[in-house]
Amino acid sequence: MEASIITTYRCQNRCRMCSTWKYPTRPEEEFKPELLQKLLSLAFCNITGGEPFLRDDIGEVVRILKDKSKRVVISTNGLLTDRILAVATANPGVGFRVSLEGMAAANDELRGTPGGFDRGLKTLQELRRLGIKDIGFGITVSDRNAKDMLELYRLAKDMGLEFATAAVHNSFYFHKYDNVLLDKGAAAASFQTLCDELLATRRVKNWFRAYFNHGLINYIQGRPRLLPCGAGKDIFFLDPWGEVLPCNGLEESVWFASLGNLNKHSFKEIWNSDEAKGVRGLVASCPKNCWMIGTAGPAMKKHILRPALWVASEKLRRRRKTG
Repeated sequence: MEASIITTYRCQNRCRMCSTWKYPTRPEEEFKPELLQKLLSLAFCNITGGEPFLRDDIGEVVRILKDKSKRVVISTNGLLTDRILAVATANPGVGFRVSLEGMAAANDELRGTPGGFDRGLKTLQELRRLGIKDIGFGITVSDRNAKDMLELYRLAKDMGLEFATAAVHNSFYFHKYDNVLLDKGAAAASFQTLCDELLATRRVKNWFRAYFNHGLINYIQGRPRLLPCGAGKDIFFLDPWGEVLPCNGLEESVWFASLGNLNKHSFKEIWNSDEAKGVRGLVASCPKNCWMIGTAGPAMKKHILRPALWVASEKLRRRRKTG
């Protein structure tokens, strides 16, 4: 089982593609770290927000989740460098993804934070100096930064860092319902070039990342998702109020449901409840066709043969083309 822990909806950025910052949680209403002790063992955990490092108790949150999970990765805007480095030093093995929306001009414009690119890059460089291995960039592709994505990927590659991608989505989580890619062809072309470059590397992990980005092309073009969604079954999201949600792609105009609140029940009670079964039924018939790493990643692991066959087919096709 995997989890995404939404620690807060507070954030310093003013992103165009995400309005979470307009609807911040108050520190006093956010779950206390000890609530996380109720969780079962996890294969993977993403700590996210808002900006998780705005929590004064983020160190305790990370410590508990590190004990609960085989792998932990924190998503951050990278602005609070000193606090990030302190958590990294105290928690060896934890990974970090700094969200950068392209190179300096595009990033600072999209995130509404002058100098944000330089500060995020500095955080990554300092993490690397500490010897942290699991670090990298994360980008959400829109019309403004589709071309920047490739330049950012090549920078990450040159620096020996990981590179995570997404395309703009609409959901309650982002408080956005008007995100749209107007030039779908340009975005799809950039993702296709990224797929080609990932497949050309010698890293098996990159080949499967190519499949994920192939799924983003599929999503941009409005096609059904490549793999069944296991939201609420293979992964859950815990929000700052303790609600156990199936995913972060929900829209109230389509459907919205919680499996239960961790403040009121044990995790096992929630996971095995009739409410949870009902939510899983809604997931099975969900019309949204989202393709975000939170739900696509577990689906790829569960249905590994399909990505593997795609990778093998693409590698063979390229070999024949060049041979």
